[in-house]
Amino acid sequence: MKIFMETLGCPKNFNDSERAAAILAKSGYEKTDSVQDADVIMVNTCGFINDAKRESIARIFDMVEVKEDKVLIVSGCLSKRYGDELFEEISEVDIFIGVNDYENLPKLINDFKKGNRQKQISQTSCDFGKPGERLTQDNPYSVTIKIAEGCDNRCAYCIIPYIRGPYRSREMADIIEEASMLAAAGAKELIIIAQDVTFYGKDLYGRLALPELLTDLCKIDGIEWIRLMYCYEDKITDELIQVMAKEPKICNYIDIPLQHASDKILSAMKRKGNRKSIMSTIEKMRKNIPDIHIRTTLITGFPGETKKEFDELYEFVETFKFERLGVFTYSKEDGTPAALMKPQVRSDVKQRRRESIMRLQNRISLEINSVKIGKTMKVLVEEIDESGSYIGRTQYDAPEIDNSVIFTSEKSLFPGDMVDVIIQDAFDYDLTGKEITEEA
Repeated sequence: MKIFMETLGCPKNFNDSERAAAILAKSGYEKTDSVQDADVIMVNTCGFINDAKRESIARIFDMVEVKEDKVLIVSGCLSKRYGDELFEEISEVDIFIGVNDYENLPKLINDFKKGNRQKQISQTSCDFGKPGERLTQDNPYSVTIKIAEGCDNRCAYCIIPYIRGPYRSREMADIIEEASMLAAAGAKELIIIAQDVTFYGKDLYGRLALPELLTDLCKIDGIEWIRLMYCYEDKITDELIQVMAKEPKICNYIDIPLQHASDKILSAMKRKGNRKSIMSTIEKMRKNIPDIHIRTTLITGFPGETKKEFDELYEFVETFKFERLGVFTYSKEDGTPAALMKPQVRSDVKQRRRESIMRLQNRISLEINSVKIGKTMKVLVEEIDESGSYIGRTQYDAPEIDNSVIFTSEKSLFPGDMVDVIIQDAFDYDLTGKEITEEA
């Protein structure tokens, strides 16, 4: 029996799909990259914002078109949030499960084969599974590792706590064991993920334990890069900054979703930090880790955002010149406090404001990239393009969302190789260069 998986959304969803693949493999299922060859199709959906929901619905119907006599499963955040409605409206889908139900996949598939459509949307949070219960790709040189699930922040615009539940840290020993297994399988980069990485350990150990976890992860042989995603500014402690500065394996990169820079909007969003604390944290990180690359995301058009608040945000981006930055327009999500706030900003205004900041960021990104011309940088190889050049990324770039380095080499390289590249040219979001060989 073969299963084809289509995963949408964030790295946390891809992590869930890997676990689901391992659970099914234990029951004799083999993962396939061909939907035509599959006996079972699974679409792991995203339900974070409206664009993601539309994409998920479109992919479900794409799979309906090709399912024929295959079993079609829909899982993930959209299924968890709208499972009852989807079960009634899309009868071609055979099984709906939420984010807590992957353990039950083999039984659900067997029950369906007996003639009954299945829907299991559990509210009770599942466990993390045992270390090693994930089916990663054949060459897992870059892998995520989930250290917690759920979220307690309750930002006014965000539906995730209602989907994923309250914050639950994973046992540190299990994380270390899984990381060691991943390293033994060839992993060179660990990408630390959770809804809020910086809150790790507070519920289990009564303290913010991320610095301790990172210190232990750095001791694992074979791991060369450790990358931090989804860090909240109000929990970036001096201890965490010191560990990042001290440990060479920790990438000089951090993802901090700031969302805004106006105190009025930050308060309405129910964010913990404010403009002053954000500025202090950024300045402290840049002082202690001089080449730190900070990625952030912002939201334009949050309810109540006027030109004054937007101008504050624009000026903030212009002043702090973030190395990596993305912007979303506010998405009105049913069930969140922000959906009831007034006044709601018109869609065209939200979009215009987003485009304004992105134009500014294009100029900032080109300025930052241009400084790298002539420098030698370590690059992780990811693919070969049609011209025979290699595509990779530096420690300052997360996979899929950040910059790439396009370079040539006189040697034959493979995904997962790490090589030194001299940067020869820079563009707004990419660098080009040439591998430095020993002969050179």
